[in-house]
Amino acid sequence: MDLSNFDLEDLLLAAIKSETDSNSFYTKLSKITKNGLLQDKLLFLAKEEEKHRGFVEEIYMNHYPDKKISLPQKSPVPLPEVKIEDNEMPMSSLLDRAMQAEKAASDFYKSLSGRFEKGTKIFNTLLYFSDMEVGHYKILEMEKESIERFEESDVYWPMVHAGP
Repeated sequence: MDLSNFDLEDLLLAAIKSETDSNSFYTKLSKITKNGLLQDKLLFLAKEEEKHRGFVEEIYMNHYPDKKISLPQKSPVPLPEVKIEDNEMPMSSLLDRAMQAEKAASDFYKSLSGRFEKGTKIFNTLLYFSDMEVGHYKILEMEKESIERFEESDVYWPMVHAGP
């Protein structure tokens, strides 16, 4: 992802907005699903996004100590939006949107790391975030594939994850 046309402040604000929106999306999605295991995974992802947001906010405050964080309504960086526009949307479609956002976030963090000196804490953490976003993608991909099997046959067993 080419971020050369953006200044650092806009990139950091875009990252904070993206993490905030992702946290909200995963939290809402966890309330929609009836699958307890998926709920747990979505809440885990929401917490991960919250941690990322905190770290990026710290970077912002260190670089712009005299400015207050004011998130834009729309991100200046072309990152996919993750929203639940319709409560009737299949869960697999919602997870697919989340997967695309995670993929874009991975590319974004990898590119953003290039704005910082190699070997620094910020550089290494942003690369780590990039890797984590790939991990989030894989979690979502596995869940989406599983859900698609159930959606195809319109089957759901509420107690499928309950033990004996």
